[in-house]
Amino acid sequence: MSRKLIRNAHIVSIDPQVGVIPRGDILIEGSKIAAIGVDLAVGDAEIIEGAGRIAIPGFVDTHRHTWQALLRATGADWTLAQYFAGVRGVMGDLYTPDDMKIGNHLGAIAALDAGITTLYDWSHNNNTPDHASAAVEGLMAAGMRAVFGYGNSNAEWVPVSDKPTNFADVERVRRAYFSSDDQLVTMGFAARGNQFATLPVTRDDFTRARDLGLRISVHMGDGLWGMNKPIVQLHGAGLTGPDVTYVHCNSLQAEDFRLIGATGGTASIAPELELHMGHGFPPTLALLAVGVRPSISIDVVTTVPDDMFSAMRALLAGTRAVVNHQALQDRVIVDPLPLMATDVLEFATLQGAIACGLGHKTGSLTVGKEADIVLLNTNALNLMPMNNAYGIVVEAAHAGNVETVIVAGKVRKRDFKLVDFDTLGFRAKVEAARDGLFAKAGVPADGSWLPRPFEAATDSEF
Repeated sequence: MSRKLIRNAHIVSIDPQVGVIPRGDILIEGSKIAAIGVDLAVGDAEIIEGAGRIAIPGFVDTHRHTWQALLRATGADWTLAQYFAGVRGVMGDLYTPDDMKIGNHLGAIAALDAGITTLYDWSHNNNTPDHASAAVEGLMAAGMRAVFGYGNSNAEWVPVSDKPTNFADVERVRRAYFSSDDQLVTMGFAARGNQFATLPVTRDDFTRARDLGLRISVHMGDGLWGMNKPIVQLHGAGLTGPDVTYVHCNSLQAEDFRLIGATGGTASIAPELELHMGHGFPPTLALLAVGVRPSISIDVVTTVPDDMFSAMRALLAGTRAVVNHQALQDRVIVDPLPLMATDVLEFATLQGAIACGLGHKTGSLTVGKEADIVLLNTNALNLMPMNNAYGIVVEAAHAGNVETVIVAGKVRKRDFKLVDFDTLGFRAKVEAARDGLFAKAGVPADGSWLPRPFEAATDSEF
């Protein structure tokens, strides 16, 4: 069994029993954390220098449409309705299985490079069985911990859809790739839900996913789509439960939030994307008020960056902005702030793991959990002097500070470089796939393409 010792790191464990250790060691045996302490007496172990580094659990991104990495920054100036038109109306059907594989590999490896060790791949462009297989293979190729959330085909997503999910293929993928729930990449189900599909279809989706033992993730409360109490309707159909993660939640009503908490559901906020595209303000405080500690996600790199640092700052600033704005209207002083850096780092790690059904495995630096660890090098100018560790990670750090990434005890990034990965060779494949995709679409990739906003299922762009 291989042994590694991270020595003399500033440990931010996210485990209340371990806390913060300003100068501590982490012993890794095989894939797991074997010990955490000060001056551990360990022989015969590979030493990983932690002095001048902050050790944190790997970030957990609980909702990303990873296949869209080939469209990076294309929608930097798009609204949500333009995104639907451009991605669903134009690009979705043009993706080949090879595009799915390269897009998923690119999205996953970029996430890993930025310190995200666990990714929920919300894969909703599985147009054929070959597309689904390619998406899984691209995700697995990155060597990170992940959940493959099997979603629908592009055509099955045009709202409000009455098209059934191809559960024969869901079952095939389950058998072929996910015979065990104790592997590095596992499986979930990414449901359209009753905002984007009829209630009978939604009932069938939830029931059959549960029959396969798959946790469910579903978009709820995103902008205009989510203002009609969708979770109240879902609950009325008997479909809510602790195995459901609700994504976005920005435009939900009070009764929707109450039901998430009452039924043990979890939540995923994509703050930077939501603020850009008009989903609504972060629903952080509404979720906390009903006992739900949310997780954080990136959503789509068509519009926002693919790192957790940017998302954490957006969540913190967006949540505080709501409270500060009201305080100005009321002519009062906010004290204390309603959300702290300690909360946000927990959301980005432990709460993400819980939302993925992996809280027993990852999300904190805890003895017995999998060794999913990130080291941030604080010798960088933007991180010195190293004062408040939580503040440094959440408010000062960026992806360029990620020096080391370890997944299940295996070093995947060392000295700021991915291990055994040919970045330049991969870039050639990515650009060839991008060129082919945009050529078929007949649209430019230079940012000048602004699709007409999607308005209805009969929209001519579909």
